[in-house]
Amino acid sequence: MTHVDQRQHWQQTLATEATCSGIALHSGERVSLRIKPAPINHGIKFVRIDLPNRPTVSAKFNKVVDTSQATVLGEQGLIISTIEHLMAAFAGLSIDNALVEVDGYELPAMDGSAGPFVRMLRSAGTQEQPAPRIYFVVQKPVELQDKDRFVGIYPAPRFRITFTIKYQRCPLIKTQSYDLDVTPDHFADEIAEARTFGFVEEVEYMKMYGLAKGASLDNAVVIDRNVVLNNSGLRYPNEFVRHKVLDCIGDFSLIGLPIIGHVVAKRSGHAFNHAFLEKFFEHKVAWRTQTLDELYESQVATLKQLAN
Repeated sequence: MTHVDQRQHWQQTLATEATCSGIALHSGERVSLRIKPAPINHGIKFVRIDLPNRPTVSAKFNKVVDTSQATVLGEQGLIISTIEHLMAAFAGLSIDNALVEVDGYELPAMDGSAGPFVRMLRSAGTQEQPAPRIYFVVQKPVELQDKDRFVGIYPAPRFRITFTIKYQRCPLIKTQSYDLDVTPDHFADEIAEARTFGFVEEVEYMKMYGLAKGASLDNAVVIDRNVVLNNSGLRYPNEFVRHKVLDCIGDFSLIGLPIIGHVVAKRSGHAFNHAFLEKFFEHKVAWRTQTLDELYESQVATLKQLAN
C-alpha cells in the first residue's frame, strides 16, 4: 500500500512572496529572484522580467534545451539556466505551484546548495490549496544503462532515491551511496545543505571557455587531487553523493508532478537523468497520474480481487 503522508493530500503554494539575490555560477552576474504564490494546477513557471513581454517557461522536462553543465529550460528564444537546486527545493518541500520571476538567464548559485532556497521558502511559509495533489505513480520498472551509468525507476509506496557515485581516481570520494525517503523534513535535514562540487582542473578549464565565471569557494566544494580547498571543509563526510541526490530530485521534479516510486541511479548526471526521463515517458504503461484518494481506491479494489 502507498505510504504518503496525508498532509500531502492537497496542493500547496507559498503563503507570501519570497525574494533573494546572488551571483550566477556560470555568467558571474548578480541575479535577483522573486517567487510568488500561484493558483492550483499552475505548477512551477519561470518568468524573465528582464526581457520584453516577460516571456514564461514551464518547469517541465520537455522544455529542457541543454544539460551539459546544468539543467537549462528554453522556449521561443527564452532560456533559464541552472534551475536544479531551486527545483529540488520546491519538490523537497512539496510546493506544487509557484511563479518565479528572474531578471537574468541564470539563477543565482547562492552557496552551491539548496539550503538558502529552503530557508527562503520556509520563511515565506506554505498555503494549502483547495485541490488534491495529482501524483505521478510508477506502475512498471523502466531502466536505462550506458556503460557504467544507470538510472532505473520502480513501483514503491513513496518517493525514494538511492544514488551511488564512484570516483576511483579520487580517494577522497571513492564510492559513496545514499538512500533517501524524500519528505520535507528528510530533504531539509539531510540533502538541502549539500553543495555542488568540482575538481580544480575542471573549474580552470570551464573558466578558460567562458564558463564558471561566478564559481568560487563560497558556492562550490573544490577538490585539488585529494584535498578540499574550502577552509570550512565538508559539511558531511559524504557531501558529494548527497549533492547528487539533490540534483536528481531537481531533475526528476521536471516530470511536473510529485512522484510515487523508487529512483535508483549510479554515476548519473543531468544529461543522463534527462535521457532517462525521455525514455520513461515513452513507456506510457509504466506510469499513471492519480490523486491519493484514487490511488487508495485502486489499491483496495486490487486487494479485494486478490482476496476473491
